[in-house]
Amino acid sequence: MSEAGEALAKWLGMDRRPDPPGPVLLTVGGLLMLAAMVIAIADPWKVVVLLVSVAVIAAAFARPTWVILFLALYSPFEPFLLKFVPDNLYIYARYFSEGLIYILLVSVALRLFVRDRRLVATPLDLPFVFFILVALTSIIVNAVPPVYGLLGVRQIIRFILLFFLTVYLDPDTPFIKRVTNFMFVIVLFQGVLGFLQSVIGAPLDEFLIPSERKFYESIQLTTGTTQFWSPGSRVFATLGRYDQLGTFLCFFFLLAVGLIYCTKQREDRRRLLVPILVALPAFILTLSRASWFGFALAFFVIGAVLMKDSKVRFAYAGAVALALIYLGVTGITVRYLVDYPEQTVAERFFEAFSYERWRGEYYGLGRLFWIVQTPLVVVRSSPLFGVGPGQFGGGAVAALGNTAVYEKLNLPFGVYGTGGYIDNNWFSLWGETGTLGLAFYAWMIFALAWMALTVMRESKDPYVKGLALGYFGCVLAVSFQAFLATYFEVRTIALYLWLYGSFVYVLARREKIYA
Repeated sequence: MSEAGEALAKWLGMDRRPDPPGPVLLTVGGLLMLAAMVIAIADPWKVVVLLVSVAVIAAAFARPTWVILFLALYSPFEPFLLKFVPDNLYIYARYFSEGLIYILLVSVALRLFVRDRRLVATPLDLPFVFFILVALTSIIVNAVPPVYGLLGVRQIIRFILLFFLTVYLDPDTPFIKRVTNFMFVIVLFQGVLGFLQSVIGAPLDEFLIPSERKFYESIQLTTGTTQFWSPGSRVFATLGRYDQLGTFLCFFFLLAVGLIYCTKQREDRRRLLVPILVALPAFILTLSRASWFGFALAFFVIGAVLMKDSKVRFAYAGAVALALIYLGVTGITVRYLVDYPEQTVAERFFEAFSYERWRGEYYGLGRLFWIVQTPLVVVRSSPLFGVGPGQFGGGAVAALGNTAVYEKLNLPFGVYGTGGYIDNNWFSLWGETGTLGLAFYAWMIFALAWMALTVMRESKDPYVKGLALGYFGCVLAVSFQAFLATYFEVRTIALYLWLYGSFVYVLARREKIYA
């Protein structure tokens, strides 16, 4: 490190010493405390925001891995906790977790500068840079208002940034194991709470569900959740929606499965089975087909294909046989099944293959309508660069209420004509960033999967091998689920997709699998 960098590192409190933060943080803290006293006169609640901000900034500079741990533990509870935030603080609370990522970005950038560290090459570098270039080109080509365009790009890449930040922070192996163990405890909690929902019903549903919409001026901060299902029939615990609980459990079930396959100690396998067995009833009771089918696909690839487990192959063959027998005995006419509030687990499963449901989805402006119309109308209007970030199909256009492209192309405003989003993340990316943007985003997802597969095959450490195997299944599951909703953008699943990708890469570098 140069003398100038050394001096700056010392001043910033980033010189790897466990001492209190350097003068710059103490100075900033003092100024913010002074501001707090002034603000307290006008709005005492905002003092809380200010003090939390000081603590977070100090942690991001002094102990950035603590921020990563907090993000991982906080995200499953965020939809529930936001219910209790006063309106005048809601915008701060809503973007608090995302703001932590940007604070980490500044912290990591300063660390790279003051320590003269080399940039770390990752499998995502090239496709990420190309994707950003395509997205920015799309903004220019389509003359998208800069605010809308940049908010659209931010909606897509905010959690991808976490991959790069964690790689540069290079957390040690005990930290990664600690985060994973904490997450399995949360899986246990969510599983138990979800099961209690099915038993208690309406009173617990009403307490947990975040039903109220929140706005900041014309921007919709959250849509809330409309409970169109019967109380207790679909469980969601603290994650706000049944599909968010389902995809969250699916992700960590698959990590546990990978670790079980590769762990040599029988006691460790039993311990890893506990969160799966305890949370499995809640997973089923979510009635989330995206979660079920995503898990079924990934588990089959892990067990039957990669690990060549004959028991898994036999179980899947048996499940198909049982489904056919069930149809024969009950006489269910699959083609006429439709969704209704008191739907059973079996009906919910078979309804996915119902012609009547598909027909209703298309003419009701649901997911199937957009699967047809996106390539025929939206992509056709701008095949290479799309219609622009924040203009079609994703969370940004829904939050902004931006109807410009829909009106121009004579299309309804998203699902059911009112939502803005189209319940298909791959096609929303295709529409917004064009075929080039979709190709580079798919390249990033493929790079994650290939990295996990490589680490699983080459690692000598059973834990690393198991985590990589489970993560490979997670990438498959989330990639499939992204055809059914905007899961690449959902905080309760997207954060973990990119975070655990960075964990696998960090562990692989430690074993010299990647230079």
